Amino acid sequence: MIAVETNRLVLRQWRSDDKLPFSKINADSRVMEYFPNTLSAQQSDELVDRFSQDIDASGWGFWAAERRDTNEFIGFIGINYSPDGLPFAPCVDIGWRLASQHWGLGFATEGAMGAMDYAFGLANLKQLVSMTPVSNAASENVMKKLGMAKQKDTFLHPKIAPGHPLQEHVLYTMSDAHWRLRPR
Repeated sequence: MIAVETNRLVLRQWRSDDKLPFSKINADSRVMEYFPNTLSAQQSDELVDRFSQDIDASGWGFWAAERRDTNEFIGFIGINYSPDGLPFAPCVDIGWRLASQHWGLGFATEGAMGAMDYAFGLANLKQLVSMTPVSNAASENVMKKLGMAKQKDTFLHPKIAPGHPLQEHVLYTMSDAHWRLRPR
């Protein structure tokens, strides 16, 4: 099932053959630099299963992302419901995680734009959030390119150990009203 198509990407439901390349992405210390740990193959597979179940349940989630020109799986891009734990929850988070060889090509921004269009145009969501550690300038740059608004205050991510250098996060938001007014 294809959920979103952009000029260069397809965002779709996960397949079993996505698990191995996704486990390699999650084991890559460069990709996981702004997360407390890399993931084992089992943890990565469990994440795929959860993402797939979320999509089955609601029609949207963190979709598998593949390049249209090569049909290569490159990671995930999408929207994910976060019911609790965060100071601004419940919320829907827009996020991405791509294999490092696909960085710097605009795929995260392009795919996230497609996911945002889906969120506000088809899923009728009212707001999206995106967050990252304060040190992750690359992800924050994608949030800016998406036209999201940076919130004044940072927050301490409750799922990261107190005092950990990645605990302090920036938060960006986009409302459906702001999305409808943005230039296309």
